Amino acid sequence: MSARLATSDPPPATPGPARTGAAEPARPRRRFDWGRLYTWAVLTWLFLPIVFMIAFSFNNPAGRHNITWQGFTLRWYGDAFAYSDLNNAVFNSVSIALLTMFIAGALGTLLGLALGRYRFRGKQLTNLVMFSAISAPEVVLGAALLSTFLMLNVTTGYWTTVIAHVMFCVSFVAITVRARVITLDPALEEAARDLGAGPVATFRLVTLPMLFPAILAGGLLAFALSIDDYIITTFVSGDVTTFPLWIWGSTRVGIPPQVNVMGTLLFGVGLIMAIVNVVMTRRRR
Repeated sequence: MSARLATSDPPPATPGPARTGAAEPARPRRRFDWGRLYTWAVLTWLFLPIVFMIAFSFNNPAGRHNITWQGFTLRWYGDAFAYSDLNNAVFNSVSIALLTMFIAGALGTLLGLALGRYRFRGKQLTNLVMFSAISAPEVVLGAALLSTFLMLNVTTGYWTTVIAHVMFCVSFVAITVRARVITLDPALEEAARDLGAGPVATFRLVTLPMLFPAILAGGLLAFALSIDDYIITTFVSGDVTTFPLWIWGSTRVGIPPQVNVMGTLLFGVGLIMAIVNVVMTRRRR
């Protein structure tokens, strides 16, 4: 009996579906990227007024009230300099912003280099004053600067506006440069000195090229903050009118389309400067 069971054929296998390969793993369910949606929503909110400004620079209003779309035209770009007082205001804003960019850029670079590299007495106090200038309300800064000029018997005007803009822009440049100084590799400067370069040559040939992207970024930030400022300028400008002050004054009688044209041109110049900064930074890398 046992021998017959041992020699008997095994029972046939139950037929089933043929296996063509290993089972594919379940694909993970892709989650919706809420962070990207929030980023694009914030960018859209920030750039929407600029889009409207550019669009209404091509509007063809019947009068000075350029608040409703009435037709497309290019004639305002041909008459962009029709208002002499507007031209003077734009010139004042651009010239003050350029002076602020160069002066605050130089002072902020030296300050950021000192704060990022050296230890000295009063460093923490300098950091406190620098961040206080950034976080303080502009009304407080404007009132304090006006009181200082009045106590010193200084007549407010063009140069007091430049001094005020340099004062609150230096901190932004210094923070930008200091962040770059902290990340520098000191071995590069040591190698330059080992090869015979002096302190001035090392700074000019090694340190300054590595700091230049941060210096340019801080200078562009100072330019943008200066040309956009209204509150502090109101306190210290005296009889000098800048572009934001002229726009505020013209709201009583109606803002002409040339304001949107000037704003579009200034935005285009700033955009070109920012693109040049990005391109130069990538080439240096």
